[in-house]
Amino acid sequence: MGTSRNVERRTILKAAGATAATLGVAATTGCGGGSGGSGGGTVTLRYAWWGGEPRTIAIKKSIALFEKKYPKIKIKPEFTDYAAFWEKFQTQASGGNPPDVFQNAVGFLRKYDKRGVLMDLKSQADAGNLSLENFRNGVLANGQVDGKQLGIPVGANTMALVIDLNAFKKAGVEAKFGWTWNDYFDALQTIQDKLKIAGDTGYFGIMYLYDLYLRQNGKAFFTDSALGFTEDDLTQWWEDGYKRVKAGLVADPKKIEQVSPKSGLSAGLAACEFTWDNFSIRYEGEGESDYGLAPIPTTDGKDTGQYLGSLMLSGFSGTKHPKEVAQFIDFMVHDPEVGKIMGYDRGILSTTEQYDAFVPTDDNNKGVKAYEEEVAKAGVLGKITPHPSGADVVESAFLRIGGEVAQGKTKPADAAKALFSEAKAAFAG
Repeated sequence: MGTSRNVERRTILKAAGATAATLGVAATTGCGGGSGGSGGGTVTLRYAWWGGEPRTIAIKKSIALFEKKYPKIKIKPEFTDYAAFWEKFQTQASGGNPPDVFQNAVGFLRKYDKRGVLMDLKSQADAGNLSLENFRNGVLANGQVDGKQLGIPVGANTMALVIDLNAFKKAGVEAKFGWTWNDYFDALQTIQDKLKIAGDTGYFGIMYLYDLYLRQNGKAFFTDSALGFTEDDLTQWWEDGYKRVKAGLVADPKKIEQVSPKSGLSAGLAACEFTWDNFSIRYEGEGESDYGLAPIPTTDGKDTGQYLGSLMLSGFSGTKHPKEVAQFIDFMVHDPEVGKIMGYDRGILSTTEQYDAFVPTDDNNKGVKAYEEEVAKAGVLGKITPHPSGADVVESAFLRIGGEVAQGKTKPADAAKALFSEAKAAFAG
């Protein structure tokens, strides 16, 4: 799609801040003993999360506020990076000793509910220890499985296209709500022709983007218990993607690998990249251009297939202190001061109390807020795709196998067959 018009500022929103760090910096801390009573009627809860140093600093400040309000409840923090968190958590869960409260994500709810690890927080809500009111845009449903409330969202995000504003302007291409996949691929061609760089960093290896494409076409990546598409569907998706790598519209995956952990977008290898909207801080920090958030392409010119994802807090079903767990979670998701401290680190704040309390002042947070408000206003947000037990394993497999396709190591049809085989094993596990 070629055009002489500049990128519209109304739909391309400045992105420079709101971290949603998936990698973290571990630190040492001393905060009481293990879960249980510690004398004088004081209860100690273990609280675990993954994330970067800014998240850890903010959470510790939030914990201090909680302990001031509830002096007989002490919080023992445990934190690390994403991969190490789940490796450790799996070991703890298998041994019957997970944290009392922990950060969670939708891809793990059914997995650990199946193993009896997760507390149904609805009972604590019924007892008056936790409010399930005032959650924005229906995001509370993200923590629900089979009628149980297994997670309480602390923030929400949605997929977006992060673009190099300068590259799009120089190429004379425009991104706006309602543009189609054909428009998008035409834009990549124009960028390649005029700027001699790839348009995209590797869209077809992103599971959550493929999910949106499937949703636009009446399917979804997952059902409650299986994959929601066919091998032929995936073969076509990966074939089309690999053709665009060969044509230069998508960046050379070997070059992307060489600049890792830096993004191919911020390294100047391509002009845009799909990711979660509040991950956008990395580009300003890594790159030398200006970056913004643009809409997801559509199949029919209307439906983007989007939904709100979220990080959430869950409780251990075997905790000795279910009331205190619920009180802590309630405080962390509803207290306005906590909202001011946390900001958009874990996504747009999920409750009205915290959303109204935090007023973003930097360009990035303003951009993320404006983008999500526009998406909500457009009426394209649907219910989140189900995530069966084993979804986390399938996500990792999709990324790995998609990378093999991109590098020409595996033919798309063989790759699709491999993904289905690994998914079957993951769902059965």
